[in-house]
Amino acid sequence: MSDNQRPVSRFPIPERLDDLPQDIRERIEKVAEKTGFIPNVFLALAHRPDEFRAFFAYHDALMERPSNLSKAEKEMIVVATSAANDCLYCVVAHGAILRIRSKNPRLATQIAANYRRAEITLRQRAMIDYALKVALDSARIDESDWQPLYDHGFTQEDIWEIGAIAAFFAMSNRLANMSALRPNDEFYTLGQ
Repeated sequence: MSDNQRPVSRFPIPERLDDLPQDIRERIEKVAEKTGFIPNVFLALAHRPDEFRAFFAYHDALMERPSNLSKAEKEMIVVATSAANDCLYCVVAHGAILRIRSKNPRLATQIAANYRRAEITLRQRAMIDYALKVALDSARIDESDWQPLYDHGFTQEDIWEIGAIAAFFAMSNRLANMSALRPNDEFYTLGQ
């Protein structure tokens, strides 16, 4: 069975958008209008409306707010930590967003494969180093992990943001993996 013939998720997805609560339907329609398709994560979460709302509220609070991290840098964190967590959906989906936001069609693949050899700055490498520690070994974080970030001009607020993005997507990775969430075919070519 080819990937695009696999179900979107192991769990139910809505058969019709009209059956969804109005706020969720409007959010999905807005995304579809902007992108030209409905990302499967929206469909996968739609069957649990309260969780859908909470998930996307926190996602937006992290990924859309103005900060000292660029939107491309935030996506670098997502791609690197999602690769470390073996989350195909998030690597593919956020890799597409990273290609668009960085205007570099190679960057997402480089970061997913080996961010240490990617076309990034030393500042961005320190950011990803810390994000990966949050994603994979958070119990061992201490203030010494912050010094490289301070050395590259990150503030305490930036450090929180890096960690919060890594932690949020660790949860997202696990939901996507548990549900066998299939990446949309459209993601593979976006930003190429």
